[in-house]
Amino acid sequence: MMLHNRVRRFSAILAASAVFAFSSPAFSQDVSEGHLKAARAAVAAIHATDPFDNILPQAAAALQQQLIQKNPDMQELIGRTVSEKALALASRRADLEKEAALAYAKVFSEKELTEIAAFYNSDSGKKLLDSGPAVTRDLIKAADIWQNGVARDLAQQVGETLAAAAKATAPANAAAPADGTQPEAPKN
Repeated sequence: MMLHNRVRRFSAILAASAVFAFSSPAFSQDVSEGHLKAARAAVAAIHATDPFDNILPQAAAALQQQLIQKNPDMQELIGRTVSEKALALASRRADLEKEAALAYAKVFSEKELTEIAAFYNSDSGKKLLDSGPAVTRDLIKAADIWQNGVARDLAQQVGETLAAAAKATAPANAAAPADGTQPEAPKN
């Protein structure tokens, strides 16, 4: 799910950036209809705008809750009105799709977009979108285990080397007393 979410988040960022950066009429004129069509197909194939599906319903629910708290006696009218107005605004979703397509068209050529759409519409591409997050989760677990093992082995090996070096210098230091006299030989 992480890979899928990352792809979607990245796509969302591109789409959001497009709203601000690429909405000028001059930019729109630079993109051919074929290029834009390929971009729309790629956006649809990778589900780039799916993360934004809940924006209008969430905004409607939040507004409805806020208005009902202020005017509990108008709950029915508020609910009906918010729903009607939200449904009327749903058609503006196409604006987001267009902006997302323009963002992708700015970055990718028409050929690349066609290839992206073809891949993500293929069985392998669909499987990547569906299974990629689980694979990414497993990879992160494996990387954590690997990291812990490498860190443990590094610490152990460095510790052994330092202990051996300390042991090698310890007998020489222990054999000569600090006052410079030689130690007595053991008596039998």
